[in-house]
Amino acid sequence: MIDSIACSFSMTGQGPALFLIHGIGASRQTWHKALPSLAAHFTVVTYDLRGHGESPLPDSDFVLDDLVEDLEKVRQHSGFEQAHFAGHSLGGMIGPAYALKYPQHVLSVGLLSTAAFRTEDDSAKVGAVVSAMEKDGIAKVLPTLTNRWFTDEFMAAHPDEVEQRLQQVINTDPDVFLNVFRIYATTEMAPWLHKVTAPCLVLTGENDGGCNPRLNRLLDAALADSELVILPDYKHSLLLEAGATVADHLVRFIQSLDARNRFAFDS
Repeated sequence: MIDSIACSFSMTGQGPALFLIHGIGASRQTWHKALPSLAAHFTVVTYDLRGHGESPLPDSDFVLDDLVEDLEKVRQHSGFEQAHFAGHSLGGMIGPAYALKYPQHVLSVGLLSTAAFRTEDDSAKVGAVVSAMEKDGIAKVLPTLTNRWFTDEFMAAHPDEVEQRLQQVINTDPDVFLNVFRIYATTEMAPWLHKVTAPCLVLTGENDGGCNPRLNRLLDAALADSELVILPDYKHSLLLEAGATVADHLVRFIQSLDARNRFAFDS
């Protein structure tokens, strides 16, 4: 039985609703570099996943469907009947899973730095990270995550931001962190992604090892209505390194849908 949690959320801006879904061991603050641009065009709803930020800790282990129901509860509490959705990493899995279950509420989906169509080797690599964290502890695996998440240039220029992100991981309840990382590592959207009918923006970094362009091209090909964007040079932490750029692509994509709809109506 799915038991949703009332997650903590915030709203800012004005215009059509846009729900933002963060990733593993993060919080709604992850979107702070994207918010200025997004809030100029949308009523932006950000929330903390269960066990993250200011949201309650879960009572037991949970699965992707539980995270989908948490998002639905946030939508209900926000009062918006329809909205755009965008998620990063694990959030990029929650968004399309939500769109599959609740298509009547979804205007579009942004799949940012996420993965599907993993090969056996891809799955083995991400599974090895989970196993290492379970065996040695999360803190000891952080150097591996750091190199996967950030470019060398960003780490050299912004060591404080990198340290804050790593501390955020350490401060996350370890059971929750491992739970969400397992969901991210074991979720495979390939069997059902073609059933998502909402327009989708698929966006990743050129050098994102786990959510690489190869996998994102397969994501794009599988979706019924999508656009693919590969940002040169970046790795996984696009929201910290290029939050404003990501926001610009979301704004452009959603506005292009409005233009497309007006054209269809006029025709």
